[in-house]
Amino acid sequence: MPAGQTYQSLLDALDEPAFVLSKGKLRSANAAAKALLGKDIVGRDIRLALRHPQALDLALAGKRADLAIVGIGGPERPWTVRVRPIEGGAACLVSFADRSESMAAERMRVDFVANASHELRTPLATISGYAETLAEPDLPPELREKFAGTIGAEVVRMRRIIEDLMSLSRIEANRFIAPSEPCDLGEIARQAAVQIAPLAERKGCSVSVQVDDNQPLVVRGDPGQLLQSADNLLANAIRYGDPPIVVSAGVEHGRPFLRVHDRGPGIGAVHLPRLTERFYRVDEARSRGSGGTGLGLAIVKHIVERHRGTLDINSTVGLGTTVAVRFPAVD
Repeated sequence: MPAGQTYQSLLDALDEPAFVLSKGKLRSANAAAKALLGKDIVGRDIRLALRHPQALDLALAGKRADLAIVGIGGPERPWTVRVRPIEGGAACLVSFADRSESMAAERMRVDFVANASHELRTPLATISGYAETLAEPDLPPELREKFAGTIGAEVVRMRRIIEDLMSLSRIEANRFIAPSEPCDLGEIARQAAVQIAPLAERKGCSVSVQVDDNQPLVVRGDPGQLLQSADNLLANAIRYGDPPIVVSAGVEHGRPFLRVHDRGPGIGAVHLPRLTERFYRVDEARSRGSGGTGLGLAIVKHIVERHRGTLDINSTVGLGTTVAVRFPAVD
């Protein structure tokens, strides 16, 4: 088999853009390279196909090297260009590894650390300030009691944030392991309503449960995580919505669902795509004042993904919000 055909077969087996360069011309290229650099690049001078100066110099040098670059296929698109000599140095294999996903993941990690630090720094500053004031010997008893109560509330808030962060970590650690225990969504809805009752009572609202017991509501899942997701959805509805608040379970289009609805002020459409981001808040002051950590919907999202389900959030300003989680039907 001619060398050109051998190279072409190997290049076609690669998902990433790649080509063979010899004497300044592209001898072979796969479909991904043609889509990135141009469909007629084979047989052409490399200078006409690859317009990125650093990548061009690297390819023409023909020596084993890796280089991180930005700007091919888009002004901000990041790549790692790899050059590997072949045929004793008479030619070289040039490939492009797309780093978009890894860069996005790194940005998310950096943002997450920054947001978590900010969320914990705020209550720490409050605790520090009030603790210093409490140390003053002539502080009136009524202020001492008030400041001690504030410190206690901030400690509770920090504990909630840390517990939610640990919960997220545990869920992510098992995200590739699909849960398999049979779980009844109707029972999950009822348990969640009982569990959330103290918060509902403090907020002066009630939670009603609607379960279609005539439908098969069993899904394969992790009962603790499913209950946690229902609890988080109900807590959000109680904190930010208005009664009547309803948690329901049933079947639509052959798929079991768990749904929470409230008649609150609703959420603007601009916020909906970001609601499941960690620490994202529509109204920061209201969220912190209500005791929310900004992690509830992020936890729900990860639980739903682990259960191979879907999360839908629909809201209309002035009419309320409905959050539905749908799961695969049990065979």
